[in-house]
Amino acid sequence: MGKRLVAFFSASGTTKKVAEMIASAADADMYEIMPKQPYSKADLNWMDKKSRSSVEMSDKKFRPEISDTDVLVEQYDEIILGFPIWWYVAPTIMNTFLEKYDFTGKKIVLFATSGGSGFGNTVSELKPSAPDAEIVCK
Repeated sequence: MGKRLVAFFSASGTTKKVAEMIASAADADMYEIMPKQPYSKADLNWMDKKSRSSVEMSDKKFRPEISDTDVLVEQYDEIILGFPIWWYVAPTIMNTFLEKYDFTGKKIVLFATSGGSGFGNTVSELKPSAPDAEIVCK
């Protein structure tokens, strides 16, 4: 197995804790995907149809900006990509991340944190953002 990177987005800290455990167990480097504008508690209120996360997730073409795009993905053979499940799929910020880099020939292994839902259509919604990568759920 080649070099691994655990890249993750964590809105509340839960996914970050899991990412740290995975990175430690897999002897992988870590990279946190940070939104240019951090999410507030009100932004994450999924019960409010006007909250930032609700608005973003209602438009699958929406791409929240990320604050830093300096991870050298070409150095890694496998990307372990983590995120919270929002509306049964990955948040659209994950598409932003995948579209910023060239993942051609890379294996992307997904992990997610959730209050109770599974991956849903996550793979099919992320695949167009990294069409030349192998995306799998474990």
